[in-house]
Amino acid sequence: MITQSHLDALSYKVIGAAIEVHKTLGPGLLESVYHRCLFAEFIERNIQFTSQHIVPIEYKGIHIEAELRCDFFIEQLIAVEIKAIDAFAPIHEAQLLTYMKLLKAPKGILINFNCINIFKEGQKTFVNEMYAALPK
Repeated sequence: MITQSHLDALSYKVIGAAIEVHKTLGPGLLESVYHRCLFAEFIERNIQFTSQHIVPIEYKGIHIEAELRCDFFIEQLIAVEIKAIDAFAPIHEAQLLTYMKLLKAPKGILINFNCINIFKEGQKTFVNEMYAALPK
């Protein structure tokens, strides 16, 4: 059974993996480099995930081939979007929240590798009504 505490522990592992990548590489690289390194870190930490997960779009009952891709989908529960930008913008949050809705994910994590400290300023975690409905 999936619980809020399970998702919170899984989020902690994901953010820990991102911190390790950031600690090793530092800021200033391309998003694609961080993606590849985070991919390797997830494998090393035995975190189950899919990379470049296709986000399904259904519009008025019609399946749309939009080729939207979520950077990582952790255990089919947590959508993870990574960035290497100056600062998060509202559009980045909106993108993740939409991915969470379309993927039916109760939790999402936005990670920015172009920062000084991932834990303090380089990540934002989001939950939705699916998370709220889960047992503690």
